[in-house]
Amino acid sequence: MKLQVLLAFAVATLAAAGSIACPPNHPLTDWRPAGPDDDRAPCPMLNALANHGYLPHNGKDIGEETIIHAFGTALNFEKFFSRTLFKNALTTNLNATTFSLANLSRHNILEHDGSLSRGDFYFGDDHSFNQTLFNETRSYWPNANIDPQSAARARQARVNTSNRTNPEFKLDDTGKGNSFGESAAYLLVLGNKTTGIARKSWVEFLFENERLPYELGWERAQEAISLSDFGSMVQRVMDATQSAK
Repeated sequence: MKLQVLLAFAVATLAAAGSIACPPNHPLTDWRPAGPDDDRAPCPMLNALANHGYLPHNGKDIGEETIIHAFGTALNFEKFFSRTLFKNALTTNLNATTFSLANLSRHNILEHDGSLSRGDFYFGDDHSFNQTLFNETRSYWPNANIDPQSAARARQARVNTSNRTNPEFKLDDTGKGNSFGESAAYLLVLGNKTTGIARKSWVEFLFENERLPYELGWERAQEAISLSDFGSMVQRVMDATQSAK
C-alpha cells in the first residue's frame, strides 16, 4: 500500500508539472474547486463529486440518471441505492424532477444540527466547512483507522456540543437517521463494508478538501455498495453509540 501511495503522489506531481499526460477527465487532473456561482451542499461527498466532475460542476439541476451515473462511476453504488438517495434529495425541492446542491442546506429536511463538519442553522451558516467543528470530530479518532466505535464517539460528541451551545437545537428521528447516516457513509465509501474500518487520513482528506483521496491511494470499492450495506453500517454506528453509554 505504501508503494501505491507513492505512485499516486508521483502521478499527481508529474501531471501537475506537465511531465506526463493523464487520460482526459482523469480524476487526478480534472478536480476543480467550486467557483463563486457554483452551488455546494452541506455534504463533503457530494461536493467532492461535483468538484471532480462526476456531478455537474455548477451543482445545479441534478437529475436521477446523473446521480445514478455519478454514484456508480465514482463510488460503485448500486442503482437502487442511488435512486433512493436521489428521491431523498428531491424532498428538498418539492414538485421538481431535479435538485441543486444548495437545496440540501434547507434546515431539518436532510440537513441537521450536530453535523460533523458544519455549523448549525441557528448560527447562520449550515453549509460551509467549519474547521473548528471538524477538529472536534477528528479529536475522537485517535488512531490511524476509524472504526464504528470511534465514529460513534465523534458523532455523539458533536451532537452533545450542538445541544449545549444551540438554544434552538433540534434532532428529531429523521435528523438522527441522517446524522447516523453521515458517519456510516464515510465508513462505507472510504473504508471496508465488512470490517467497517476506514483510514483516517482518507476521511480527513475528503472533509477538508472536498476531494476524493485518490492521491493517498484510495480506490472505489471493488464490490458494489447497496442500500442494505448502508443500512447495516448505520445500525453498526447506532449500536456502537448505545454501547458507549
